[in-house]
Amino acid sequence: MSASDTTLPNPSRGHRGTGETVNFATGRGIVELIHDRARSRAEHAFLFWDPMDAPVQTWSYARFAHDVDAVAAGLLARGVRPGDRVAIVLDNCPEFAITWAALLSVGAVAVCLNTRSSTDELAYYAGHSGVVGVVTQPAAASRVATAMRDVRWTVVTAGDGDHHARDTPAEPGDTFEALRGDPSTVRRVLSGPLDPATIQYTSGTTSRPKAVLWTHANCLWAGRVNAAHEGLRPDDVHLISLPLFHANALGYSLLPTLWAGASAVLLPRFSASRFWEVSLRHRCTWASMVRFTYQVLATHEVPAGHSYRRWGHSFCASAETSYAGTETIGWYGMTETVSHPLCGELHQSNQDGSIGRPTPEYGVAVVDGQGRPVGPGEPGELLVRGVPGISLFGGYAGDPAATADAYDEAGWFRTGDRVRYDEAGVFRFVDRAKDMLKVGGENVAALEVETVLLDVPGVREAAVVGRPDPVRGEVPVAFVAAAGPDGVVGERALAECRRRLADFKVPARVVVLSELPRTTIHKIAKSELRALARDLDLG
Repeated sequence: MSASDTTLPNPSRGHRGTGETVNFATGRGIVELIHDRARSRAEHAFLFWDPMDAPVQTWSYARFAHDVDAVAAGLLARGVRPGDRVAIVLDNCPEFAITWAALLSVGAVAVCLNTRSSTDELAYYAGHSGVVGVVTQPAAASRVATAMRDVRWTVVTAGDGDHHARDTPAEPGDTFEALRGDPSTVRRVLSGPLDPATIQYTSGTTSRPKAVLWTHANCLWAGRVNAAHEGLRPDDVHLISLPLFHANALGYSLLPTLWAGASAVLLPRFSASRFWEVSLRHRCTWASMVRFTYQVLATHEVPAGHSYRRWGHSFCASAETSYAGTETIGWYGMTETVSHPLCGELHQSNQDGSIGRPTPEYGVAVVDGQGRPVGPGEPGELLVRGVPGISLFGGYAGDPAATADAYDEAGWFRTGDRVRYDEAGVFRFVDRAKDMLKVGGENVAALEVETVLLDVPGVREAAVVGRPDPVRGEVPVAFVAAAGPDGVVGERALAECRRRLADFKVPARVVVLSELPRTTIHKIAKSELRALARDLDLG
C-alpha cells in the first residue's frame, strides 16, 4: 500500500529561483500564535498548573504571553541571539513552557533534555548541541553544573516540578525570577519557517541519541495538525501528565491546545493516584496516553461522572471496550514525523487494537527487506512521505549523514517499525525493526547500552534485550561475555551503566555468560537471549 509517488517540493528551494516557497507557516510562528490568542482569548485559561504540594495556579492567555515576553527580555539581556542554543532541563512546570516559547521568540533554539539523564549524557548533549546557557531545577542543578561547565550562564527554578524546596539557596542572579526582564522592551524575531526552533534527543540505532531538530514550521504543524487529528475545540481541557521534554506532551498536547485556544492542565509528572482527582477537579476532556500510563491506570477504579470524551493512545478502543468508557483514538507517530502518519478517525468507527488509517497529510508505504511493497496481511517496514522541515523533522542536528540515511533513494522516511494492514486499509503495529526497547514510555536503544558495557574492562561482548514487564512494558536485561575469569565483571558493568546512563536505561540485570549464543551466520542470537531473560528471577 503506498501513496502516489509524486515528487515533493523541497521546502527550502524557491519557485523558479525567486525566494523561499510560501507555506502555511510563512509570516508567523508559535509566539505570533500566543499573542493572537492573548488578544482573542485574553482571559481564557490556557494553563492550569496543579503541583502536588501547592495550590493550583492559572495562566490566562494574556498572562502567559506577558510572561513569555518577560523571559524573552531576560534572555536578550543575557546575550542570547538568534541561532543560539539553550538547554531546558526541567520536569513539567510552567517555567518549561514559558522558557521554551521565549527562546523561540528571540530566534534561539530550545534544547529539551530528559531530567533523568546522567551527568555523562548531559555533558554529551551540551557539547554536541553547543548550548550557551541552561535553565534547570534544583534536583538536576548539581549534575548540570558538573556536566555543563562551559555554558555562559545557568538559571535554576525555585523548586522542582513537584515544588519541593531546593536544598541550598541559589547564588545571586541565577534564579528564574532574575531571568525576567521588561516585556515592553522585547523586539521579537520573526524566524523563517525552516529556521531551527527546538531539539529533542531521541534514542535510535546509534550508540548515542540523535538530536531531532524541529523547525518553526514543524512546531506550527504539530499544533495545527494534531489539533485536527484530536478534534480539539476551544472548550476542551487537555490533561498533560507526560513530560514536556518529549514530543508526545509538547507536540500532541501543549501545542494543539494552543492552536485550538483551549485549556491545558499541567501535572509535574504522571501519577495514577492523582489522575482521577485532578481530572474531576478540572473537568478534563482529553488526555494523551502511552502504554505504561494506560496499564497503570487500568488497576484503578474509574469514577462516575468524569468529563473525558476522548483519549489518544497507541491503539484504538471504542467507548464500550476502553478502560475508562472513553473513546480512544489510536495513532502512530514519532519525533521525526512531528504528527501522526497513521491515526484513528474521529467520526468513523475504528477497529479496536488498530493504529488507524493513513492520514491525509502524509504518504504511507509498507515494504519488505528489499524495499518492495507488500500486500495486505504481510508485515513490513513502515515508510512515511512528507515535506522535510514542515511535516517531517528538519533533520538530525550536526549529523547530515544520519539525516540522509533516514530516507530511502525515493525520499521516503524509514521509520524502522514494522506494521501490517488489511484489505480495508486499517493498520496494526507488529514490532520494531530497529533494536529498540520501550521502557515505561521511554525509548531505549540497545546499542547505546551495549556501547557502555563494552567500555567496561573485562567485557568482551555485550548484548541488551527487552524482558516483558507488567508495569513498564519492558525492562532492559544485559548479557556479557567476559574476557577471562572475573567474578565481579557483572557488578562492574552494572555500576558503569548506573554512572553513565539515565536510570530507565540501566539493565535490570547483567548476566555473565562464557559465550553469547550465535545464529547460523554468527550474529548474536538475541531471540535466544530474550528467552533467557524471560526466565530470569529479577527479585
